[in-house]
Amino acid sequence: MRRAALLLLLLAACARRPIPAPEPAPGAAPPPPAEGASVPAPPAQPAVTGKTPAPTAKEPGAPGAPGAPVRPVTLVIGGDVTVGHHYEEYFDQQVSIGRTREEMFAYGFKEVKAVADSGDLFLVNLECPFTDSADKLPKNFNFRARPELVNTLLAGGVDVVSLANNHMMDYGPQGLVDTLMTLEQAKIPHFGAGRTLAEARRPAILTVGGIRFAFLGYFFLGDRNIEPPQVYATETTPGVAGHYSDVDAMEKMLREDILAAKAQADVVLPFFHWGVESTYTPLPYQIRLAHAAIEAGAAGVLGSHPHVLQAMELHQGAPAIYSMGNFVFGGNWNPKDKRSALLKARFSPGGYLSSELIPLKTDRYPELPMQPIVATGAEAEDVLRLLAASSAGLPRMLPELEPYRPAGPPP
Repeated sequence: MRRAALLLLLLAACARRPIPAPEPAPGAAPPPPAEGASVPAPPAQPAVTGKTPAPTAKEPGAPGAPGAPVRPVTLVIGGDVTVGHHYEEYFDQQVSIGRTREEMFAYGFKEVKAVADSGDLFLVNLECPFTDSADKLPKNFNFRARPELVNTLLAGGVDVVSLANNHMMDYGPQGLVDTLMTLEQAKIPHFGAGRTLAEARRPAILTVGGIRFAFLGYFFLGDRNIEPPQVYATETTPGVAGHYSDVDAMEKMLREDILAAKAQADVVLPFFHWGVESTYTPLPYQIRLAHAAIEAGAAGVLGSHPHVLQAMELHQGAPAIYSMGNFVFGGNWNPKDKRSALLKARFSPGGYLSSELIPLKTDRYPELPMQPIVATGAEAEDVLRLLAASSAGLPRMLPELEPYRPAGPPP
């Protein structure tokens, strides 16, 4: 699944892209054009996004199809990736003193590329839009990256990205549409955001090793949401999938989407952006939604947003990963907590098989900022002990954390 070459520059990087009109709801008549306006052809919106064309029910690779060449498939999963803000600043600084653009595209993922390449699919949370728009959404922090920096994902071997987070709408509808077009031009599947809520809820479906994976993405902060409502997609406006504050509505959406995705795929994995920043244990609503997803048929649940590692549990034989922490993260030059990890999880058509945790250090600031590296020795053990301590209060932590379980009561 690795790419042999980079896209050096996206031709449309500096062009301002029009925002397509939202798709009408099924069965609804399209709205009339404004007086005097031209009517562009609607962009193609395939029902299935991925590197492999969607097989029909009779073709090998469809869920339950007989004779499909099936083997266990390994996903490598990382946390929050922001290649804008300080990352873009560092990129430009290094190019100005003589480093090549190609070298800097490869910089962020350089030390973890071997781990990424050891799996079949590499998945991260993309926490910045690719856009040149200057139209900021009024909020606390706004991230963006020039569209050419999508080459950082390509150089790192990233295969699929979640867009369901609190920064994807930082530059409004234009920034989101620019991001979708940039990723589609780079042939990087994505999920969790779209031109309408229906599109944002649509899974990315990829077939690997005879197994069809469906990825869903959601942003949900419960009753502590400090983001503006415009972040969320509606039936007629762009944004991310999720709900502003109602956990019952969020769970209903989640169960509906998993049920629909199970009809199209063998393995369904929702990726949440949730929780409280700089906290190591999940909130009750995170546990409720993770358990609901698994009980509805998800093969596991993934999470991000706190910018630190959170608990990891096994519920009914499936993993609930509450936060993967920072990864290639340009939002902070020198984070206080540099402990992070990659998860290597193996799946069969029947679901989760096993996993392995790869401890990371997020950076070596100031010499090598924003470049994660595989941790070893005492630093690796510290990561695993942190995860075991934060997971100790859950009914069952991931088995690989048990050797690091604290001797005393859970924190």
